[in-house]
Amino acid sequence: MDKKTIVIVGLGLIGGSLAIALRGFEDYEIVGVDVSEPTLRFAREHGVADWVTDDPEAVIPQADVTILALHPKGIVRYLEQFKDRFQPGSLVTDVCGVKTAVMEAAKCLPPEVDFIGCHPMAGTEFSGVEHAFGEMFRGSHLLLTPRPESTKEHLDFMARMADYLGCRDVCPTTPEAHDAMIAYTSQMMHIIAVSVCDDEKLFECRGFEGSSFRGCTRVAALDVGLWTQLFSMNRPALVEALDRLEANLQSYRQALADGDDQALAKKLTWSADRKRQMDLPGPDLLQ
Repeated sequence: MDKKTIVIVGLGLIGGSLAIALRGFEDYEIVGVDVSEPTLRFAREHGVADWVTDDPEAVIPQADVTILALHPKGIVRYLEQFKDRFQPGSLVTDVCGVKTAVMEAAKCLPPEVDFIGCHPMAGTEFSGVEHAFGEMFRGSHLLLTPRPESTKEHLDFMARMADYLGCRDVCPTTPEAHDAMIAYTSQMMHIIAVSVCDDEKLFECRGFEGSSFRGCTRVAALDVGLWTQLFSMNRPALVEALDRLEANLQSYRQALADGDDQALAKKLTWSADRKRQMDLPGPDLLQ
C-alpha cells in the first residue's frame, strides 16, 4: 500500500517543527513545501521532512492532509488559489493564530474538501526553520475550530496527530471564542511588550533591567510582518481587549495620582488574589 501524504506548506518555525515532530507518524510521508531556497536547503540538509519541494502543484493534488503553516493572509490566498486543487475527500487545516478570518476564507473550498481550523498553543520568540524543533508541541493545548460538516474521520485524525505531537489535549471551540481568548492572552501581551519598549527611558536602563522587565518584554522583538497580520485580522477582539486594559491601567493611575494608598492597596489585593486563583490546580480546558 502506498504511503499516505501530509503536506506542510510553509517551513518556518511552526511548520518546520511540525514536519520534524510528525516524522514516523502512522503510515504518512511528510512533505514540506516552501518558496525560499535557503529554507529548503536547510530542511534538506537537516532532514526536516521526508522530502521537500518548491512546487505545491506537484504534491497538493495527491495530499491526504494539507497543513497550511503560512502567515494569516498567505493562508487566505492559498485557500483561494488551490481551492480546486486539493484532493477530494482530503483534509485541509492550518496553524494560524486567528480563526474567524481563516474559517471565513475556507468557505471557498468545495464541499468534498474538509477544513478544520487548528492552532497549537506553542511557539518561541524566534522565527525560521533553523529554530524549529520537534519537541515544541509537548504539553501544549491544540485548539480546533471544526466546521459543522467536518467528518469524524478527520476529527479523529487531528486527535491522533495531537497525541503523536505530545500535545496536552485537544480543545474544540468556536472561531469567535478562540479569537477573543487569543486577543487577551497572547496578542495583548505582545502589544504590552512592544509598548514598554517604546518608552523613552528604555536605553537608559540597559544593564539594569531585572527579570520582571525581561519577562515582560521577552516577545517584543517580534516578526513584524506576522504580527501586523495577526493584530489586524483580529482587530475587533483585540480592540475590545485593549479597551479593558486601558480602563484597568487608568484606575491604577488614578489611585496613584490621588495619593490614595487605601484604594491602591485594595486594587493590588484584588489583582494579586485573582492571579493566585489562576495558578491554583484544577480544570484547564477551553470551554
